[in-house]
Amino acid sequence: MFISLRLLSRTSNLTTWKLLVMMMYVLAALIILIVSKNFSKFWPKLDFPISIYHYNASRIPLCPKLSIEQTNIDLKINKIKKQLDQLIPYRPFSHVNTTTSAAHSVVRIIDPKTTYCVTDKLDILLEVRDYLGQRKKYGGDFLRARISSPDLKAGASGKVTDFNNGTYLVSFTLFWEGRISVSLLLIHPSEGVSALWRARNRGYDKVIFIGQFINGTSQVFTECGLVLNTSAELCQYLDHRDQEAFYCVKPPQVSCDALAQLKSKNREVSYLSILEKSLFNRFNTGMEILNSFDSINVSVCNKQTISLKEKCNLGMWSPVPTGYVWNNIWNLVSCNLSHFYTETQMNVCLKGKLIYILGDSTTRQWMEYFTKNIRTLKSVDLHGFGNLRRQLVVDLERKIYIQWQRHGYPLIGSNSYSAKENEYLARVIDRIAGDRNTIIVFSLGQHFRFFPIDIFIRRAINVHNAIERLFQRSPETKVILKGENIRDINNDPERLSDFHGYVHSLVLKDIFQDLDVGIIDAWDMTVAYGTNDVHPPEYVVENQIKMFLNYIC
Repeated sequence: MFISLRLLSRTSNLTTWKLLVMMMYVLAALIILIVSKNFSKFWPKLDFPISIYHYNASRIPLCPKLSIEQTNIDLKINKIKKQLDQLIPYRPFSHVNTTTSAAHSVVRIIDPKTTYCVTDKLDILLEVRDYLGQRKKYGGDFLRARISSPDLKAGASGKVTDFNNGTYLVSFTLFWEGRISVSLLLIHPSEGVSALWRARNRGYDKVIFIGQFINGTSQVFTECGLVLNTSAELCQYLDHRDQEAFYCVKPPQVSCDALAQLKSKNREVSYLSILEKSLFNRFNTGMEILNSFDSINVSVCNKQTISLKEKCNLGMWSPVPTGYVWNNIWNLVSCNLSHFYTETQMNVCLKGKLIYILGDSTTRQWMEYFTKNIRTLKSVDLHGFGNLRRQLVVDLERKIYIQWQRHGYPLIGSNSYSAKENEYLARVIDRIAGDRNTIIVFSLGQHFRFFPIDIFIRRAINVHNAIERLFQRSPETKVILKGENIRDINNDPERLSDFHGYVHSLVLKDIFQDLDVGIIDAWDMTVAYGTNDVHPPEYVVENQIKMFLNYIC
């Protein structure tokens, strides 16, 4: 009996061991199955920011888990996009006749006066109508209001309030004495605004980037971009921390590190329908609503008093209009500008300063101005090429150091530029130590108009976070945000319309309003000057720089 129980026990233990081994094999097989099949199906469903930059998300090496900071960034991006979608609702139409017509819209002055005094308000009620003369029942038209006195070289923007029912309040402050002309342009009807917004966010392929790879003495050119819809092997230039991405089709037997130069051109693609395109011809864009509107005579009245204004400080967000032009000089409404007229005054202000100017060609104009107007500044050859190369000027005696550097991808232009000098602004700011004599000026916008808005929002948030880190290690460092300039009204509206720039200004204000940064509202300034040029004349650039000097001196 005892022997039989031992045998039974041994047999039972052997059976149990075999079952355990079999269960381990089954478990391993299940794990392999999940990894090889189900996991690949599940992974792309996760909302990773880099994956939205590429149609074939499963090809991208992603971190297995997003940081809390990146999750918060994604939430903020989605929140801003949702707010913009609500601000720019879908406005379908079946015929141009039902869209807003400048010629048929009606305006009237609210409480007109026989005599207007300097600092008085001029309020105009606008009732928009379609080409059939029917009053519109919703708003959303993209308008531009301006007063001007060409003989006085004076101008100012107006504030437009949309009541979302087809009526608008257009308010002007009469800043100067003399005869003032009033202009109210219908840049795009609300239906056109809606079409532009949806066309912008439908694709990343309005621009083709061409990458030049150098392999010894041979050169290979391939297509590059923020998104590439291809099954070809890709070179992936990723910033995992900030979830920024750029791609090139990988040349055969050539390293991805061999990417040397880039340039771009517009792709023959449009996300506008034929009917929608009809809203953007020269006869429907930037049309004057106040064709029969008489000019206003403004006088200096006896009882007026001049209120003292504080010095312009960082962190001040001024209401529209932020200022006005008189005698070609920019004057701010909310604070006092000291005017730096001479080379000596600028030298005194800049002495001992380390200045980083970051952005696009509109901030490069600042470098050109400094070099031209401060003769003691000497250029240092950094051995780059093209207009987008890094630039450095110094005055060793006064210890002035001014550097210009372009922002990272995307950069649009038919001329080649170095791919090796690409650096996102957040990374540039992270490597600046900062102190009380360090100043950073940055600008974002023009090159982002070609792409869906999430690219711009993410970049702005990344820069914001880099500035926060900078202020933590160096609270005395000064940072100035330069806004976008307005540009030619009729130049490729789908890609370049100022409506896209206006959206950018809303995004930047939302993101940067909690930081003590200086604001140069180049948008309001260029509207006031009436310069429809992305690269405004030198006298406009000069006034932007004088505003900058007020912030740092």
